[in-house]
Amino acid sequence: MSDRFRLRTRHDAERLEEELLAPAATRAAASKGRAVPEIPDPVRTAFERDRDRILHSKAFRRLKHKTQVFMNPEGDHYVTRLTHTLKVTQIGRSIARDLSLNETLTEAMCLGHDVGHSPFGHTGEEALSEFVDGEWSHAEQSVRIFAVLEPLNLTWEVTDAIARHPWRVPDGPSTPEGDILRYADRIAYLSHDVEDALRAGVIRTDDLPAEALAAFGEPGREWIGTAIRSVTDESLRTGVISMDEGLLEVMHDLRTFMFERVYLRAAMEPQRRRAKEIVRDLVAYFADRPAEIPATYRHEGSDTRTQVIDYVAGMTDRFAIRMHDRLFRPRLFD
Repeated sequence: MSDRFRLRTRHDAERLEEELLAPAATRAAASKGRAVPEIPDPVRTAFERDRDRILHSKAFRRLKHKTQVFMNPEGDHYVTRLTHTLKVTQIGRSIARDLSLNETLTEAMCLGHDVGHSPFGHTGEEALSEFVDGEWSHAEQSVRIFAVLEPLNLTWEVTDAIARHPWRVPDGPSTPEGDILRYADRIAYLSHDVEDALRAGVIRTDDLPAEALAAFGEPGREWIGTAIRSVTDESLRTGVISMDEGLLEVMHDLRTFMFERVYLRAAMEPQRRRAKEIVRDLVAYFADRPAEIPATYRHEGSDTRTQVIDYVAGMTDRFAIRMHDRLFRPRLFD
């Protein structure tokens, strides 16, 4: 056997984690485990296996045709739910690396955090909420996908972060890596949503809050770099994953601006109504015809409404549009 290479085993990786990571880091060897116990992989850590499983999942692949902000955009450079996820992952890994936390665990969390998103982004979420008690949650759906619909038997740590990453969840993730996901998600979507809005001509640079431009600089890489440094510097200072309070307040104000001028602007209302109509019609159609739901979504033990929502929520934008056209647009010729 050649002596030019040496196999890195799981034990090697776990030993390096123990030696190199910060005291607060989550170590793979100390994972709380999986719902169904598995024989450990000889080469990969538990978190490396999670990352690989998520990357190879069908739900992850569907993100490339799901809306981030602009529904079914014609331009090639608009952010989709997939490119958003990749940006979140890069930002998350950068913060984890700088703080000597577990990069691989952070990567797995970031890659899986949005797989449960419905077609048409948050507009689709609002439409689905009409069919459930309370509010339909893409985070809970992400957990359901990996636990039930496309079961990957992920570790407790990755599942916990995916379930609790939204900021509206008062009790956030249980690990510092999960807290990184929260910040990486917001940093990513605010920066690239601003760029997309500028690209689309919806806003101009001088429309942006002056405080945001003063704090972060020009939209793009400079924004992201400033935000990452703010998280790492404040976390090092305080001992918890956090961001400089002044910059965090600027981000909150920028988010408010984006809702008013971009996400909920009046010009988007016809698109929003159309998207909700598509989701509502598809849910109603398959609720009346559950036999037409693909077998992979007719999970044993789930009621009809849950199966319908699983199917419609899993659709990409373009698949939902094509399905709606086929079912509801009158045919000119038989």
